[in-house]
Parts: sequence; structure tokens; C-alpha cells
Amino acid sequence: MNELRAKRAKEIIEEVIYITLATVSKEGNPWNSPVYTAYDNDYNFYWISSPDSEHSKNIEFNHKVFAVIYSPNAKEGTGEGVYMQGKAEVVNDEDKITFALKIFYARKNKETKSAKDFIGISPRRVYKFTPERLWVNDDIKINGHHVDTRNEVKLN
Repeated sequence: MNELRAKRAKEIIEEVIYITLATVSKEGNPWNSPVYTAYDNDYNFYWISSPDSEHSKNIEFNHKVFAVIYSPNAKEGTGEGVYMQGKAEVVNDEDKITFALKIFYARKNKETKSAKDFIGISPRRVYKFTPERLWVNDDIKINGHHVDTRNEVKLN
């Protein structure tokens, strides 16, 4: 069963291009942000954002992030999602930025930009989210009632 759940999680990750990041501010306020992402073979997710964006400032303060990938086209009662807990960070190493940009722009079928466009005084940075735990949702019945549950899976 875990293999089927892991397979479905991989399909959802491949199909949906936005993940929703949940971060927390210094004051303890929650913040959700949908971001366009691409991912590598280890299911690390990369996106481009301004360091002045609320989620970027929150990540600078607290690297703990919860992310959700959920199909926006699912009909009521049929939605499947991938839920991930992990750490996010700004990518500062030029070689790692280049690696991330290749993945990011390949997913968009666009020409890769230079890493130099994301360092120094540039208004944008490359970010990386590394999941530490991952779940998919499932639907079970308890006393005749549908209950949404989460099942932890391993992708690698």
C-alpha cells in the first residue's frame, strides 16, 4: 500500500506546479504563500522569490516550513494532496543556484537565467525546500462517516 501511495504522491508532485508554503513570522503569525516550484531527483523543491516577500522573511527567521501540493481541479471528496514538513533556505552558493535554475527553467520550458541574476543586489533569490517528512491523504469510514486521514510515505 505504501508503494501505491508513494507512486501517487510522485504523480501529484509532477502534475501540480504550485506548492503552498506555510511559514511563521517572528511575531508567531502564520503565513501561506503559493509558489511556482520545480524539484530535483531527491524531491527538494526550488522557487524564486524576493527576499522582501513575507514568506522569505519568515524563512530567514525560521527555516521550518510546511508545504502542501493539492490539485486545484479536484471535485469535492476526490482531492488528493501531498503534505510535507521540512526546512527551507535561501540558496547562496553560485553552483547550487545554477543547478536549481536549470531545473526551474526546464520545467517552464524556458532558457535558464544566470546565477548572477540571483545574488548581490538582485531583487530576487533562489530558495530550496527540503522535505523531512511527507504524507498523502486518504479517506476512511468511521461509523459510516468519511474521515480524511494522512499516511506517511517515503519517496526514495
